[in-house]
Amino acid sequence: MRDASNEFEAIKAVHDALEPLDSDARNRVVTYIASLLGIGQPMVGGPVAKEDADIDGEAEEDADDAVAQAETYSEFADLYEAVDPKSNGEKALVAGYWLQNCQDAENFTGFAANKVLSDLGHKLTNITDAINIMRNRKPSLILQLKKSGSSRQARKLYKITHEGIKRVEEMVGE
Repeated sequence: MRDASNEFEAIKAVHDALEPLDSDARNRVVTYIASLLGIGQPMVGGPVAKEDADIDGEAEEDADDAVAQAETYSEFADLYEAVDPKSNGEKALVAGYWLQNCQDAENFTGFAANKVLSDLGHKLTNITDAINIMRNRKPSLILQLKKSGSSRQARKLYKITHEGIKRVEEMVGE
């Protein structure tokens, strides 16, 4: 399980370190650190309005509520019903979220994601295409970590990005 308070403290530390820098310097620092840690391309955007970045109050409570809500699902069926994904890409995203966040896996395969979907009667004809839809979004919701084998059907390892996690948590109860 994720520890929301540790994540919040890390976010606050990063915010405090970056706040005095100008926008270009912030982008350089975040890009370098993301590259150094191997966490993929960071989301690059404009500054966040002060009221939207209420680090000490409401934002922390909202994040804690979303994490607590998402982690209360003991069955994939409950999460799937709460999210009610419409597209194949959303179905793949929810399945990956379940495996990674609710089952505490570091990553997942398309086979494993399609297996949990299949168990509910929602098996996808081509899970790779569905995952690629989410990979190609900007910002990317799923990252491909590794490909073993040279064929098109090679095993691939995926990971839900921070933006992907946020998207699933936003979809709960929409």
